Amino acid sequence: MAQRPIWRGHLRLALVSCPIALYSANHDRGSLHFNLINPKTGNRIKMVTQDAETGDPLSRGDLVKGYEYKKDGYLIVSDEDFDTARIESSSTVKIEKFVDANSIDPIYYDASYYLAPDGDSGEDVYVVLRDAIASTGKIALSRVVIARREHPIAIMPMGKGLVAHTLHEERDLNDFAGLFDHLPSAKPDPDMIQLATQLIDRQTGKYDPADIEDRYETRLRAVIEAKLKGEGIEAEEAAEPDRGNVVDLMAALRKSLGQTGNDDATPAPKPAASKSPAPKAKAKPAADQPEKAPPKKTSAASRPAARRRA
Repeated sequence: MAQRPIWRGHLRLALVSCPIALYSANHDRGSLHFNLINPKTGNRIKMVTQDAETGDPLSRGDLVKGYEYKKDGYLIVSDEDFDTARIESSSTVKIEKFVDANSIDPIYYDASYYLAPDGDSGEDVYVVLRDAIASTGKIALSRVVIARREHPIAIMPMGKGLVAHTLHEERDLNDFAGLFDHLPSAKPDPDMIQLATQLIDRQTGKYDPADIEDRYETRLRAVIEAKLKGEGIEAEEAAEPDRGNVVDLMAALRKSLGQTGNDDATPAPKPAASKSPAPKAKAKPAADQPEKAPPKKTSAASRPAARRRA
């Protein structure tokens, strides 16, 4: 079934414009939904819309929107009032400025929409704007009104088309300063950084959408299917880290490198040279006593004991 646009209007850059339509980039994938049930009867609970003071039941078609301007004081806002507040972005996506693609922190991104040409008449203008934006590596900033609320958006090329991401305003984000103020300002041990970098390199691969599958929902579906069949399913025990345990970070990093199962891994960095004097050479054994072979050296990351402890 063809998608229905949630918004129609025009994309405009200076005096150049073309008709466009916005389509939701995501959909409900049939995720699990639950109803509230009365356990005594097994019946579903019905939520009734009623007047908070009189208790009279009401249908949703009888309701209007109201703004609480004081405690328990509401001003009725009609559809005509909303139409009076219409602004340019209600029908036109006007590109206001361009910014570098890496200048917007991902925390500002919200919902995503496909921004497609609406009809054949403006396709040539659409394609020119798409390729021009792609050639510069920039992101176009604009605004659009969706569900009677204006949203700032970032427009960027995606494949043969354009995608628009709504953006959070600064006031929408919680202040994070207090969460990180207690962190030490001193830089970590370079050897630990090197070990952690090796671990990152060893676990680096190409992004696959399957990497972000909701495993909890998959597991929950299996539980529901088993219960419908009258069967049971064993719960998986999640290993919780001991928050009170003092960890030797260097040892933990080395063990982590050993757990990746990569035999040709780069060995762990050598410890700093000791300033103590070199040991004296041992005397050669007597001629009738065979000389013992020196023990074979192994790196810290490949010692069997280290693997057993992991």
